[in-house]
Amino acid sequence: MSRQCFLDTELGAHTVGDSLRLNEAETRHATVKRLEVGEEIDVVDGAGTRYTCSVDSAGAALDLRVVAVTHEESPRIRTRLVQALAKGDRDLQAVETCVEIGVHAITPWQADRSIVRWKADRATKAHAKWRSQVAAAVKQSRRSFSPHVDDLVTTKQLAVQATSVTNAGGLVLVLHEDATTPISAAVGQWLRTHSGGQGGSTEADTGPGPSEVLLSEVLLIVGPEGGIAPSEVSALQAAGAVPVLVGQHVLRASTAGAVGLVLIRSLLGDYD
Repeated sequence: MSRQCFLDTELGAHTVGDSLRLNEAETRHATVKRLEVGEEIDVVDGAGTRYTCSVDSAGAALDLRVVAVTHEESPRIRTRLVQALAKGDRDLQAVETCVEIGVHAITPWQADRSIVRWKADRATKAHAKWRSQVAAAVKQSRRSFSPHVDDLVTTKQLAVQATSVTNAGGLVLVLHEDATTPISAAVGQWLRTHSGGQGGSTEADTGPGPSEVLLSEVLLIVGPEGGIAPSEVSALQAAGAVPVLVGQHVLRASTAGAVGLVLIRSLLGDYD
C-alpha cells in the first residue's frame, strides 16, 4: 500500500535527517488520519520534491524526520486543461479527475453557453474551491507536482492564449462533437512536425518520445454542458486551435476532459 501523502507548499528545502513540521492545515489533516509513531508518510511541496518522512511524535503537534528526498523533473510537454464552467459541479469533477490523471495546469473558462457564472461577488470563493479540489486530488493521487489554477478567462482571452501557445510551437485542441479529426491524428501530426519530421508513416504514430521534443504545451479545451458555440469554435480555430474527436459518443463536461487527457498523455508516451 502506498504511503499517505500531504501537500505543503511552504516547506522550504530539507535534506535527509532534518526535522520537518507541516503547516497548520496539513497538521490538522494528519491528526485526523491518526498517524502512529514510526509510520512513514510522503510530504510533497507541489513543485516536484517529495520528502519521505518518519513520524517521530504524533499528537497535537506532529514531528517528522526526513528519511529520503526525491526530485521529479518537470515534463518537457505540459498539458493544460481549459475547462468551461458547468452546472452541478461537473466542472469540479473534471478538475479532480484530470489532476489525478496528471494534468499540469488548469484554466477555468467562462464560455458563452456556461450556465454557471462567476460573478464578481463569488469569483474569489469559486476560484478557491477549484484550488482546494486540486490540492485534495494531488494528495489522493500522491503527486509531487500541484497543478496551478489560472484566473478565469473569457473566450476572447482564451483565443489570445491559444495564439500564444501555437506561436510558441504548442498544440491547442478543442473537443467538439462535429469535429472530423481524431485526437490521435492531431497529436501524432504535431509530434512529427515538432520533432524534425522523424515520425512514422501512420496517422496514429506519435513519432519520437517526449524527450526528443522541445519543451512545449498542449491545451485541451472542453466546453460546457450546452456545447461550444459556433462563434467560439471559429475564434479558437482562427487562433490556431484544432477541433478534435475523442470517440463516437458525446461525453459530459465532467468526463470529456479526462478521456481526452488520457489519450493525449498516452500519445506523448507518459505511460510507457
